[in-house]
Amino acid sequence: MAKGVNKVILLGRLGGDPESRPAGTTTVANFTIATSEKYKDKQDQWQERTEWHRIVAWGKLADICAQYLHKGSQVYVEGKLQTRSWEKEGVKQYTTEVVLSEMQMLDGKPQNNGQDQPYNQPASNAEQQGYSTPQVEKDELPF
Repeated sequence: MAKGVNKVILLGRLGGDPESRPAGTTTVANFTIATSEKYKDKQDQWQERTEWHRIVAWGKLADICAQYLHKGSQVYVEGKLQTRSWEKEGVKQYTTEVVLSEMQMLDGKPQNNGQDQPYNQPASNAEQQGYSTPQVEKDELPF
């Protein structure tokens, strides 16, 4: 049987500040990302649809997310889909999350003079080993 592929790529904005907490000997951070698309409906009117995605980051990547990301931050993320379940009051609950493997901050970092300068923090092992993450210009974003 052939191997499967489980890869998610998202470009969006954070819906709130990341929530981070210790998890054993490491750190976990959770946050949501909104992605939007525009389309024409049957009456030829432009509509916008927003999807919300739950994101979970572990270890050093979780620390970076908690330190540098905030509500409204624009980010490029890569990861894999993972569904987990638990029982609450006798009812089985499910959630599907993107487990983060790569993250690129797309917002500028304010300098002492108050002007935004590009800020690109390597956020994955791949980037630290010299592989690059695609750069996206603000003019190319759909929202």
